Amino acid sequence: MKKDTTSTTPTPTAQSGREMKGSDCVVECLIREGVDVVFAYPGGASQELHQSLARTDKIRVILPRHEQGGSFAAEGYARATGRVGVCMATSGPGATNLVSAIADAFMDSIPLVAITGQVFSKYIGKMAFQETDFFGMTLPIVKHSYLVMDANDLPRIFQEAFHLAKSGRPGPVVIDIPKDVQQKKFQPVYPAAPVFRSTYANATQHAPDDQLRHLIALIAEAKRPVLYAGGGIVSADAHAELKAFAEKTNVPVATTLMGVGAFPETHPLSMQWFGMHGSAYGNWAVDQSDLLLCFGARFDDRITGDTNKFATQAKIVHIDIDASEHNKNKRVQLPITSDIKFALTRLNELLAEQKFTAPDNQPWHTQIATWKKDHPFGYEELKHIVPQEAVRVLYELTKGQAIITTGVGQHQMWAAQFYRFDEPRRYISSLGLGAMGFGYPAALGAKVACPDKQVIDIDGDGSFVMNIQELATAHIEKIAAKAMILNNQHLGMVVQWEDRFYGSVRGNTILGDESNVGSPENLSGLYPDFVKIAEGFGVKGRRVHLKSELRAAIQEMLDHDGPFVLDIIVPYTEHVLPMIPAGRSVKEMLLK
Repeated sequence: MKKDTTSTTPTPTAQSGREMKGSDCVVECLIREGVDVVFAYPGGASQELHQSLARTDKIRVILPRHEQGGSFAAEGYARATGRVGVCMATSGPGATNLVSAIADAFMDSIPLVAITGQVFSKYIGKMAFQETDFFGMTLPIVKHSYLVMDANDLPRIFQEAFHLAKSGRPGPVVIDIPKDVQQKKFQPVYPAAPVFRSTYANATQHAPDDQLRHLIALIAEAKRPVLYAGGGIVSADAHAELKAFAEKTNVPVATTLMGVGAFPETHPLSMQWFGMHGSAYGNWAVDQSDLLLCFGARFDDRITGDTNKFATQAKIVHIDIDASEHNKNKRVQLPITSDIKFALTRLNELLAEQKFTAPDNQPWHTQIATWKKDHPFGYEELKHIVPQEAVRVLYELTKGQAIITTGVGQHQMWAAQFYRFDEPRRYISSLGLGAMGFGYPAALGAKVACPDKQVIDIDGDGSFVMNIQELATAHIEKIAAKAMILNNQHLGMVVQWEDRFYGSVRGNTILGDESNVGSPENLSGLYPDFVKIAEGFGVKGRRVHLKSELRAAIQEMLDHDGPFVLDIIVPYTEHVLPMIPAGRSVKEMLLK
């Protein structure tokens, strides 16, 4: 069990409020934290909270059709804005339906507060109706958990929870509130600021100048430097500082999938993203680099493959706000614990003070340019629509200005390969956990957060159907999030692995009727009918299978003023390439 590192003593400038119920205090705490939307599904143990929310017009409560949909939507909101996403559910099964999103937020460092109702305090531990030990259940996948046993602690706990969720390395926090605590009448005292016993909890990590000067000296000596940027750049809102640093040092940049958009992908120094299905040129550049600058990333296995064969020629510098990431997956020569925005800002200042001149590494840039020219992301044109083409056309029609969410699978990789992202928080995807069903609920959350932007979920038929009920949320709440389904009637990524490593034996990967599998050439076998399902929810839908109709169909989706489901029928035989097989090295990358 985690230690409670918090103090219960209010600060001297704490404010006392009027007498109210615990549930009303929760709402007041949310308002004080600037929360404007909560994704919440009611039940017996959380009903008091919903009654209190019904009495305010300062918070919009969106009713999902499944708690998982609501929690993924809260993540989408957080990922699109950088603000804390808030979801809420009742005890027992309501709470357990939040677990996937909590784990997802933990893996991808997303600020999330999950509020759950709990059975009456006197019943805790007695297997009461709809009781689960949600505090204990979520301990491995949260930054912190609270089980509130005293209503007087609510103001402190909510203030701490939001601070913890968004500070340092962001992540999820759970607040579990028994029903009697919600009903308790008391006079709350609101602390002026969170106070932690641990000085680390309050500290902002700043890199010392001597380490940053050492880093600059390494750049000056390098012949083949590469900058490897991760999601920490996005979390810290440090993309402008990253761009300035890369341009001043003339170092080419490859991002992780979490870091997509942290560096403009249309920039000459960009190598887009690298890793298992990333750019060949990005992977080769990292492999042959003599200096690898890892900023805000964690050497994930989908990036490194075999860590013993990853960047073996490079001196590695790793800047991360979380010291526990240093030397965890990959040994490095210069670990630096720091807020990445501070580190980059200070690096740019030091470069200016030193009147730094980037070394002439023209042969390295020429080599990378050759790799880019000879091995771009590409695909073979077929008589039917191929999924890569659909993503490319969407990019062209939106001019790269849309927010793209995805489910998990082949479509997730194609979205990142063929839609170019020049800004952060435009590619929203479940990456560490890889949770299917994420795409459309996340699109709802992103659209609520950014109502003036186009938000499109690029999804697969397998992922989309997992939370298809959220079409009802889109219709009732008037959330104009679009879904573009790349429908191949199969679990495409698993099929790809079957084709590559299992002799094409189909192990429960066909989603339709195996005796009459649908395809671009067999429309009668398509299952299910997503257009009819969408219409049943009151959502506009269209199916397209002809290349000649693709562009017009996507434009219709974009022009529609409400939610829309575009079902694009594609062949299941396409593979995501390049591909570095799991646990292998870049030397074993598959290009065809």
